[in-house]
Amino acid sequence: MSTSATLTADRLAQTDSPVLDVLAARWSPRAFDAATPIDEGKLASALEAARWAPSANNLQPWRFIVARRGTATHDALVATLFGFNQAWAGNAAALIVAIAETETEDGTAISHAVYDLGQAVAHLSVQAHHDGLYVHQMSGFDRDAVRQAFSLDERFAPMVILAIGDMGDASALPDVLRERETAPRARRPLAETLIETV
Repeated sequence: MSTSATLTADRLAQTDSPVLDVLAARWSPRAFDAATPIDEGKLASALEAARWAPSANNLQPWRFIVARRGTATHDALVATLFGFNQAWAGNAAALIVAIAETETEDGTAISHAVYDLGQAVAHLSVQAHHDGLYVHQMSGFDRDAVRQAFSLDERFAPMVILAIGDMGDASALPDVLRERETAPRARRPLAETLIETV
């Protein structure tokens, strides 16, 4: 069995109640295949899933910047990443900046923009995983650098950068990241998340 297949089996969430297989299997690797280009059909499906995410008043307050590996835009996004993110994310077949539209063109605040963007990204990541792609979301990047590089208006807020592509070999990662890659998955008990249930 290959390293990636072993990792995939080991990463299956041990849930207390049944969930969809794609949700139990979805996880966020740092080891990406640095040679295989993004599957354009699968990328299109992931973006289409994001397009159809729910949003209040159907405002769809999200935008995406998609940069394929080997392009100047991909390199520019890698340069905005902080710390360890630069050590691995450049191997991803594509990087996607997820942007919240926090105000309408007339300056009206969209209070739910970040929430709605989160739903769009969740839809994207689940569709991608269903199709055999892996997604890792990063908050560690220079938002102002992204804003400047793409001349984003102040009402557009870069929130996360997603690395997306095929899984690579975890043994190529620096030691500290390889340990995180293979550490047991864990979540706090549901009872500690529920403030009240009656």
